[in-house]
Amino acid sequence: MVYRYRISLQEMFASLLGYRLVVERRFARLYKSGPGEDHTRGESSLTPRGYAYVCLTMAALTGVGRQVLLSRLVADVRGAASEAGIDVVDDVGDRRALTAALRHLISLGVITETDGTVAGLISETPPEALITIHTDLLGQLLAGPLAEATSADELVDLASAPGRLGVEHAVRRRLVENPVTLHADLPPEQAEWLLRNQRRESVVLERCFGLVTEIRAEGVAVTDPEEYLTDVVFPSTGTVARVTLLALPELVDQSDLGDGDDEPPYRPDGRVPVSRERLLEVCGNLVADYPAAWSRQATDDVTALADDVTDLLVRLTLAVPDGDGWLISPAAHRWLPQPDDSPGRPVAVSELPPEPGWSLFDEEGVR
Repeated sequence: MVYRYRISLQEMFASLLGYRLVVERRFARLYKSGPGEDHTRGESSLTPRGYAYVCLTMAALTGVGRQVLLSRLVADVRGAASEAGIDVVDDVGDRRALTAALRHLISLGVITETDGTVAGLISETPPEALITIHTDLLGQLLAGPLAEATSADELVDLASAPGRLGVEHAVRRRLVENPVTLHADLPPEQAEWLLRNQRRESVVLERCFGLVTEIRAEGVAVTDPEEYLTDVVFPSTGTVARVTLLALPELVDQSDLGDGDDEPPYRPDGRVPVSRERLLEVCGNLVADYPAAWSRQATDDVTALADDVTDLLVRLTLAVPDGDGWLISPAAHRWLPQPDDSPGRPVAVSELPPEPGWSLFDEEGVR
């Protein structure tokens, strides 16, 4: 289907977002802009060392042909690390980072495990495996303008640059790729463009991407009713997602107050300041009020649970760090969840049935 309509799709992505789309019979590759300083768009399974190993593995794969033994590939990767001046310590943590990098390339279809598995790398004496390299995909993986950059920081800036239409592409990319876009977070020229064109953009996003916009004074929230483009579903099942949902009204309505203030301090962007202490209190109260509703593993450590809640809020762009606390987005007001149970309600005890009385069929009643 994608291959059949590749021309229309390529024109749409180029004109609306300034993105290049490559479509082959076996795969499609969309060249998006880089995340810049947005750390929420990273791969959660990769540590900084894991990211380094992804780059080193890609460099090593360019010269090994179509197939390679795992031991040879590992040796080439570590050789590339040495050439780049990266110290390699062959310990469990390092092997896990390399394994995560290889698994990520497997998930992208760049390499496949033809015989054996890369999982054995974690052990002291890893078993051999045969790896097949898909060179057509490998050649499409890099998107950043490496030849134009003279430093890592410059590469990040160049990769996140807007398309040929500048402001229009930059704003539309944010709307399509982020659930919440606040006017206060945009440069002045982008905020002005969005205010002038937000009604038209609502039509474009729904017609071309199936996204529904909610326009408010503070900005624009975008929802994906079909959950087709969404990588983080919210609201969702799971203890962390449900605790986050129930915590939002408490965090917004009972946030930190200034001395003598009856209401949270006013901010032009509509965000509400919340301290870590307040977040811990809200999470602790939810765990205590509904003890049977949560996974015991997730609620044994309330501090870890609060960290997971903030991580989810940040990924959803519903919170941004602010010193030792966070600023909760005004978009959080759109959720007013109602718990299925009452706080602290005791477990219902079923009444015992009454003992049966005398019956005509009892033995002592038979003559």
